[in-house]
Amino acid sequence: MAALSGAQPKVRARKGGAAIALDELDRRLLNLMQSRFPLRPRPYAAVAAEAEISEDETLARVERLVRERIIREVTPIYDTRALGYQSMLVAAKVDAEHPQRAAAIVNSHPGVSHNYLRTHDFNLWFTVAVEPDSALGLDGTLEVLQRLTGAESIRQLPTLKLFKIRMDLEMEKGTAALAAAAQAVEPAELEPQPYDDFDVAVIRATQGHQPIVAEPYAEPAARLGLPVDRLLEHLEGMRERRLLRRVAAILFHRRAGFSANGMGVWNVPGERIPELGPRMASVRGISHCYQRPTYPDWPYSVFTMAHGRSKEECDAILDSIAELTGIEERATLYSSTEYKKVRLLYFTDDYRRWEAEHASA
Repeated sequence: MAALSGAQPKVRARKGGAAIALDELDRRLLNLMQSRFPLRPRPYAAVAAEAEISEDETLARVERLVRERIIREVTPIYDTRALGYQSMLVAAKVDAEHPQRAAAIVNSHPGVSHNYLRTHDFNLWFTVAVEPDSALGLDGTLEVLQRLTGAESIRQLPTLKLFKIRMDLEMEKGTAALAAAAQAVEPAELEPQPYDDFDVAVIRATQGHQPIVAEPYAEPAARLGLPVDRLLEHLEGMRERRLLRRVAAILFHRRAGFSANGMGVWNVPGERIPELGPRMASVRGISHCYQRPTYPDWPYSVFTMAHGRSKEECDAILDSIAELTGIEERATLYSSTEYKKVRLLYFTDDYRRWEAEHASA
């Protein structure tokens, strides 16, 4: 396994599990809310039926989990690439003594959804997206961010092939379940998909945190002048067209007990990536799996994001991939600080305002 160079910030861990006491039913609901929250007029009734409790109790428990900051939000998850947004993972080498200054500048961009301090010479890792008609484009935006942050170097790591993107923390079972492999899936489509002005109106009306109420689609349907059933039919069509991935609860990882996340990067021979990428993605504890470009000083072609309740659990998940694939040359970059983690909001004026303010920086 490759050694990492540079400063090694302390990997924070939460002792004793979640930030509040979670009983077996809470954990069951969290699993259901992440994986099987349906497109129905009364989705909480469907979740309640699976959990074998009442709709009222389901709503009360979910509301408490939001209030206690275990659930970050319940939201539609639209597909950035399918909507024609350009996006990329970026690794930046910023001032190791004061990385928070650079992080704040990066976070000011509305297309930055994730931003972490990681254990590597390239210490600031973030994802950034720009609108289809961005004046600066992705390259221009990164040039501005590099100037504003004073980053010594920026490494662009675009997705060449997407094998998995599904943040779905296993709340009920242990390490063995997280390290287990399931059925491999085909790589996802990365090309923009067609959409129209009505799709944009639906996205604007539904994106962001849904209220925790029995009929969460009633209010956006009314704003759009539609019956709820018609809105749900359209959302289902958007899902089939790959514009909408799903509607789900997004958790605060650390507060939910998943105190560690390790980005396992693998030196996979190019000819074996089509075979091994889907197998790596099939491991339950992996939320994201991509093929990315390599560099002379960066031989790692496949990235897998592992989430665990400890560093040891992340290591076990990544070790299981090594056993499954026979690939042993890897590095693991742990996050020590989460500077930003949000769902992107699409088709807002924030992007143009940011570009107008910073383009001449």
